[in-house]
Amino acid sequence: MIWVYGLRKNGAVIVKLPKRFDKMPFPSILQSSIEMNIEKARFNMIEQQIRPWNVLNQEVLDMLIVVKREDYFPAEQKSLAFFDTELPLPDGSKAMTPKLEARILQELVLKKQENVLLIGAGTGYLAALLAYSARHVTVLESSKVLHALATANLQRNHVSNVDVVLADAFSDKNTGSYDAIVIAGGLEQLPEHLQQQLNVGGRLLAFVGQLPTLTAKLLTRTSASAVGTQNLFETVVEPAAGAKPVSHFSL
Repeated sequence: MIWVYGLRKNGAVIVKLPKRFDKMPFPSILQSSIEMNIEKARFNMIEQQIRPWNVLNQEVLDMLIVVKREDYFPAEQKSLAFFDTELPLPDGSKAMTPKLEARILQELVLKKQENVLLIGAGTGYLAALLAYSARHVTVLESSKVLHALATANLQRNHVSNVDVVLADAFSDKNTGSYDAIVIAGGLEQLPEHLQQQLNVGGRLLAFVGQLPTLTAKLLTRTSASAVGTQNLFETVVEPAAGAKPVSHFSL
């Protein structure tokens, strides 16, 4: 058994490593220790946050191990990437929590041949998760800062089946047809034109209502003229950037 020093902002912390590290070069020991800590944090995130939130689909849980959340955050936030908190983004908004991202994946049940529309890029991590299960993901993002951030993160992590488009995500001029649509932010009211972009059998997941508590809704197009709605759960999520406010004025 050997002992090494790790660093914190407020000083040194001693880390005890197993005997198998005894003959490794010191930089390799430190790197292995860091990797072990990250994987432990990921395991705890899944077991202590995500499973208790009724995310039990094993394919989703496996995906959270393969698509590494910390790779989509800057160095100063990597150790926080596994926390049950909305981390701040450079445009002033906040990222979704890990458990909410996982729940979205479980509810959509994506297939490899499906095309997905994501409104709101964030760091690019949710797009990467969706892309892992789908054929292609189109992301509409109105913030230049987040458009650049998500694009860079996805490129660095070699995610090739995602296009991040700088656009007004809620413009009714946007066209397309999708098998799944995710709106990664809160809305007072769901725009009709987004529902019209669902293929038959397609699902739309959105967070609808008035702050502070929103309802996660899953809409499924059952025919060319019919859409079914299911209320899934209540949660708190950042308002969707660019969403048109609903007028509450009446005479």
